[in-house]
Amino acid sequence: MALARSLAVAVVGIEGHLVEVEADLANGLPGLTLIGLPDAALHEARDRVRAAVVNSRERWPDRRITVGLFPATLPKSGSAFDLAMAAAILGAAGAVPRAALVGRILIGELALDGRLRPVRGVLPAVLAAVGAGLERIVVPASNAREAALVPGAVIEPMHDLAGVLDLLRGRPRLDQVLPEAVTAVRPDPPELDLSDVAGQARGRLAAEVAAAGGHHLYLQGPPGTGKTMIAERLPGLLPALDTAAALEVTAVHSVAGVLPLGEPLVTRPPFRSPHHSATPAALVGSGSSVIRPGLASQAHHGVLFLDESCKLKYTLWNAN
Repeated sequence: MALARSLAVAVVGIEGHLVEVEADLANGLPGLTLIGLPDAALHEARDRVRAAVVNSRERWPDRRITVGLFPATLPKSGSAFDLAMAAAILGAAGAVPRAALVGRILIGELALDGRLRPVRGVLPAVLAAVGAGLERIVVPASNAREAALVPGAVIEPMHDLAGVLDLLRGRPRLDQVLPEAVTAVRPDPPELDLSDVAGQARGRLAAEVAAAGGHHLYLQGPPGTGKTMIAERLPGLLPALDTAAALEVTAVHSVAGVLPLGEPLVTRPPFRSPHHSATPAALVGSGSSVIRPGLASQAHHGVLFLDESCKLKYTLWNAN
């Protein structure tokens, strides 16, 4: 029996769950069967993985391949399982040592030429892995700094499948450089400051009191009096996020796919201002098997500005 196992992480909501990827090679007509509640994007991994393996100058097993994702009752979605599937298949074929797959998490989407593409939800995935006692985690190089935010994680950033296979074979390439772990929150100065507002002493005072006490703020007045200008500068009055809050906000933004490139850690309170025609799904989140955080969730530990709230209420009532 040719069987190998690798480990991946499924992100459900903003929480990660360990997934065991098993690959079995048997006699019969060549083909790849994927089981374990995969979604449509994950079903397409069969073609991505095969093309990536072949274009990485590895031999694709001409056998009947069954790949199982366990626990079978947990819905799996997305393309972050590509790397773990490829490693398990090559491990079952004897192309890489099966022992190298033990205790190592593999996360990443494979391009057809074997390159590793970044994926969403890396931070909650690494948090789940470290919480389960698994410290060695292979991620795409573009996600390396985000993954390195988790204390205790040993991140192995890779650019392509060939580099991952060299690592598993005990011959890591010299161009694979580990990122420096981010151990302290380094907040950037706020872009908008309340000093930009001329006049409006009462409005400024209301914003300062709301920021100091963590209160809600209701702004009313004719158009053009500076209500939006004051609200946009409210995050500048709030203190920088501490490490725990920064990791929470970064995890939400990572799952939502709005984490800015080059900024692995959100250090300032976020600001979200949905349009008054925004749908309930855009506000609270949506998705059938995978829930994507809405604007209200993305404003966690920050400011949610509901401009033209009377029109927004009308939109929500009509939706219900």
